[in-house]
Amino acid sequence: MAEIELKTAPADFRFPTTNQTRHCFTRYVEFHRCLAAKGDGATECERFAKYYRSLCPGEWVEKWNEQRENGTFPGPI
Repeated sequence: MAEIELKTAPADFRFPTTNQTRHCFTRYVEFHRCLAAKGDGATECERFAKYYRSLCPGEWVEKWNEQRENGTFPGPI
């Protein structure tokens, strides 16, 4: 049986506290900025996707995706 390696986003000096809400939001925004700059399917953006998926609750991501589709997302993408 193959070993499964679990990883999460690396430590980021911009988010020194244990509350990772802002870290989650920032990684989500970074991912979508990367896609906007490099295009859908850019492999360079996958690390940001992995980070926000490991940090953010699924409900938040669903809500943010909905907001982006409706043009009401509060972040700077």
